[in-house]
Amino acid sequence: MMKRRNFLYAGAGAIAALGGGAFILRDRPGASAAAETFEIARSDEEWRAILSPQQYAVLREEATERAFTSPLNEEKRAGLFHCAGCDLPLYSSEAKYDSGTGWPSFWEALPGAIGTKEDNTFFMTRTECHCSRCGGHLGHIFEDGPPPTGKRHCINGVALAFRPNEAA
Repeated sequence: MMKRRNFLYAGAGAIAALGGGAFILRDRPGASAAAETFEIARSDEEWRAILSPQQYAVLREEATERAFTSPLNEEKRAGLFHCAGCDLPLYSSEAKYDSGTGWPSFWEALPGAIGTKEDNTFFMTRTECHCSRCGGHLGHIFEDGPPPTGKRHCINGVALAFRPNEAA
C-alpha cells in the first residue's frame, strides 16, 4: 500500500521532471491574499521590487520549491525563522526537526504567526499555511509530525529568513 507521503513525492517528482523547473506553480496567483485582509498589503509591483523571483513565486503565487534545494533544510543553529516577505517571526528553531521530506519542517509555529485555510489542489485536501501579517504562502501542515503536536509544518525555505541567536 502506497503511503500518502510517498504518493506526494511521486507526484511532485513527476511534475518537476516534466516541467524541469525549480518550482511547482499552482494556477491560483494571489489566492492567498485574496480571501483575507492583512496588516501588510502591497501591490504586485511592490512585492516584486522587494522579493527575489523565487520568493515572489512562492509567497505571492503559491509555488512550491523543489525538495532538498533550501539551505534552511539543514539549518541547525538556535534562532528564529521569519517571513521573507514582512520579517514576522514565524517559527523557533526549537520546533524544527528533520522530517526527511526535503523542506524545513516544524511541529508548531509561534503563537499568532500563521493563518491556515483548506487547499483542495492536486486531488487531495490539505491545510495551507500563510503569514498572518502579509498573507505570504509558506507551505502546508500535515498530521504526521512528531510529539507533542503531531503536526508537520512543511515550509518552503525561500519563504523564510533565518535569524540566528534570536529567541521568541
